[in-house]
Amino acid sequence: MHFWLPSRRRLSALLTALLVGSLLQAQPTFPVNGIADEKQTTYAFTNATIVAQPGTTLSGATMVVKDGKILAIGNNVSIPKEAMVVDCKGKYIYPSFIDIYADYGLPPVPPPVRRSWTQPAQITSTQKGAYGWNQAIRADVNAVSIFSADEQKAQLLREQGFGAVLTHVKDGIARGTGAFVTLANEKENLTVIKDKASFHLSFNKGSSPQSYPSSLMGSIALLRQTYLDAEWYKHNADKEGLNLSLRAFNDNRSLPKIFEANDKWMALRADKVGDEFGDQYIIKAGGNEYQRIKEMADTKASFILSLNFPQAMDVEDPNDARFVSLADMKHWEMAPANAAAFEKAGIPFALTAADLKDTKQFLANLRKALEYGLSENKALEALTKTPATLIGVYDKVGSLETGKLANFIITNGPVFDEKTVILQNWVQGKKYGVKEDQWTSTQGEYLLALKSGNGTQQYTLLVKAGGVASVVTKDTLTGKISHNGKLVKISFPESKGSKKNIRLSGASYPDGWQGTGEDANGGKLIWTARLQKQSASSGDSAKKKTPPVLPAVTYPFNGYGFEEAPRQQTLLIRNATVWTNEKEGKLENTDVLVKGGKIAAIGKGLSEAGAIVVDGTGKHLTPGIIDEHSHTAAASINEGAQSVTSEVRIGDNLNPEDISIYRQLSGGVTSAHVLHGSANTIGGQTQLIKLRWGANAEELKFANWIPQIKFALGENVKRSSSSANNRFPDSRMGVEEVLMDAFTRARDYENAIKAASVVPKGKKGAAANPWTTVRRDLELDALVEILNKQRFITCHSYVQSEITAAMRVAEKFGFNFNTFTHILEGYKVADKLKAHGAFASTFSDWWIYKMEVLDAIPQNAPIMHDMGIKVAINSDDDEMARRLNQEAAKSIKFGRLSEEDALKMVTLNPATMLHIEDRVGSIKVGKDADLVLWSDNPLSIYAKAEKTIVDGIVYFDRQRDQELRAKIAAERSRLIQKMIGEKKAGAPMAPARASMQIMHTCSDHAHSHGLLVMDGEEISAN
Repeated sequence: MHFWLPSRRRLSALLTALLVGSLLQAQPTFPVNGIADEKQTTYAFTNATIVAQPGTTLSGATMVVKDGKILAIGNNVSIPKEAMVVDCKGKYIYPSFIDIYADYGLPPVPPPVRRSWTQPAQITSTQKGAYGWNQAIRADVNAVSIFSADEQKAQLLREQGFGAVLTHVKDGIARGTGAFVTLANEKENLTVIKDKASFHLSFNKGSSPQSYPSSLMGSIALLRQTYLDAEWYKHNADKEGLNLSLRAFNDNRSLPKIFEANDKWMALRADKVGDEFGDQYIIKAGGNEYQRIKEMADTKASFILSLNFPQAMDVEDPNDARFVSLADMKHWEMAPANAAAFEKAGIPFALTAADLKDTKQFLANLRKALEYGLSENKALEALTKTPATLIGVYDKVGSLETGKLANFIITNGPVFDEKTVILQNWVQGKKYGVKEDQWTSTQGEYLLALKSGNGTQQYTLLVKAGGVASVVTKDTLTGKISHNGKLVKISFPESKGSKKNIRLSGASYPDGWQGTGEDANGGKLIWTARLQKQSASSGDSAKKKTPPVLPAVTYPFNGYGFEEAPRQQTLLIRNATVWTNEKEGKLENTDVLVKGGKIAAIGKGLSEAGAIVVDGTGKHLTPGIIDEHSHTAAASINEGAQSVTSEVRIGDNLNPEDISIYRQLSGGVTSAHVLHGSANTIGGQTQLIKLRWGANAEELKFANWIPQIKFALGENVKRSSSSANNRFPDSRMGVEEVLMDAFTRARDYENAIKAASVVPKGKKGAAANPWTTVRRDLELDALVEILNKQRFITCHSYVQSEITAAMRVAEKFGFNFNTFTHILEGYKVADKLKAHGAFASTFSDWWIYKMEVLDAIPQNAPIMHDMGIKVAINSDDDEMARRLNQEAAKSIKFGRLSEEDALKMVTLNPATMLHIEDRVGSIKVGKDADLVLWSDNPLSIYAKAEKTIVDGIVYFDRQRDQELRAKIAAERSRLIQKMIGEKKAGAPMAPARASMQIMHTCSDHAHSHGLLVMDGEEISAN
């Protein structure tokens, strides 16, 4: 057998190579200014209670950490001889917390650009480079490229238990990628764990100076169009040219997608967009999602929950209190239960410190959430495993397991106990002290010896939590103690009731303290305090609080909501005057049977087993009122940044909790056509709703109707009130050209789609997919629907000349205007309207509120009616909508219409304009049971709606309304007293904040005016 032995020279070279290779592996990539100090450290944490992950606790366990990672963990772990041993007896070790919704280490976002009507709009992008057309799409931004570790902010987060965060730039609709980083005080290249960990989106345009989008529905449309553009770009980059925004958007879609919603309704809007394009978002919540927890569960999304609870308001002054809505006060009381509601519903969620004004409040607010029903196990999961799993880093962090990063906290008790403190936070194996002075518990019983010139006296010293020290002599003397882990100070009175104190100062030693001091007369002392018996840690002694009893959630979340959704009932309304709006006319002393949400029978002497009988004697039953021109229940009304915005949809931004829904039900309204405003020539797609009070946005929508869109003419479109208008058009002639241009483009677009869908000659199979060669355009899609009579137009109008011009454009392209709304000069062109086949929806007697209505007359509606045109009276105003029955009656005065024809102007005629007359607008067997029972003739100013019924469901009942008013008063009083109690207890208070309700009209751009709302009251405000 032969052995090969290297020569001495070769052996030396080999050893040198191995040594150099080892050193090279350890060398930093950055130059060292001074002496290199590369340390390889090993720690062994022994005798600890280790909560390795939620549900897994190891008692008396050991964890070995080497070079920033966990080397071993368990009860039978061998401790390396080079390890520094840290005795953790009585201590708890947890994984450090993870926050996946932060902006840590990133520059502040510029404030949003606000432009008034007197400033020119920014139509196009001013961003330099090969980017997309809209500056709110910032998909190309990568947080890691601008990340800079911030030790000051890192320390604040570490003190709350966090060891790693997902940070991103909170700016724009498509916000680019987030970076997952630790909170170590190291160079950025050592703290970044995953450079592109997530893709972030929102409906907030952020700092973009561009005018578009200027509304919520515009933001939704822009995001939807960006999805389509990105898909087109994927296959047609050569036609598009370099577009860094769309390229990044496509690249980022494979990442976990986090959507900032910050509100329950926004969460549902976001989820709807995600579903449309096959993306499941992780939704950043706002804190009110418990109010619609079933809908949250239906999204199948995971959520990120903030613990930013509202503060109690200072409502001691009744003049302040009356402006605060009951809904806001209820939310203050119930918000801390949000996380518990998610847990109960089985919805996955992570927790975040985002939105807190003071990061130091995180643990306190978390403990409040625990008090309100969140379990400790779920809380720990929401701060460790869940966030790590959601962004795909659970192989590195989120639990304490071999091979993972050594990110952990050491506490002196169970982490969520009220008196537990975090002693240390280790990030990537490096210790960061938090409250190390409490590592050794000072609580317990000590033998205190005081030595003076008169000899030595011994006492029992009892040290308690909170800096309380009691010295037991013949009396118990209560004093103070402060200890920072090294130095100690003790003071206590010389005798009971004495104002003179004995003062001691010293330092720690293994079994207690020793030092010097002075007696009550200034005499010198030498003292020692030797530990006799240690008390349990403060964390173990914490008492659990009883969860508060909270009121039921109502739908909607205000005083007039339902605790349970109302149900369809079988109703028999007897002996009423029935206004049928059919050939039968008015039927006296007649019964109407409602069953299954439909009108089942009309006649005298009807009976139905099990039906709820409603006495209609002396009362009047009519079809529900239909408002053809409404802006109720919309979060935004105008997207006026461009002349054509047919891509936006009112249905994307419905607000089901608009109090006007309930108020209009009290005025007999059962359906409303919610329109885009009149800021531009071709506005947005409209939404017909039924006033189903308590329903969500999708449930409000009127099913299976032919959709419509809002156009506008006149002063609003050409921005007559703006001195700095730079958006085309600037004249009525320009408005006509916008229409011509839009439909010319739509016709070309339609032809391109048809050409791309044709199967080439000689080939078999289905039609080709046109979207591989034609870029889908949501704006033009809606206009093509108009050309094909799949969408109707309702048009804001006033002046006869432009009404005529608009009809000529439509006739040129082969369609017609369905409805001209407002149309206060309609009486001048009634013959042309009839020939065109248009309907008219107008005001009863509004005039002289701007130049183009100077020729308005109250006989307008009757004249058009007499010409054979279907005429409706509309509101365009939340308040007027509550009295549309009275508005209709004015045409009897001004135009001698019959009562029945007048009522049809707010029932059957608008139903005809909306092409739903086969379902609503009259009382006929088989139609929807949308009915109103009035106390008097419905056209009388004395008539009150006693019951308003939609689909056979009583959504408004005047008797219930009176009962609710009493309950609201009592509930407001209870909550006001509770807030006053918080103030007396010394809790931090917020100033009383008025609850604002925005009331929209046609010309509103953003929020032009508002209404201060209280439950049951309203106070106008400018």
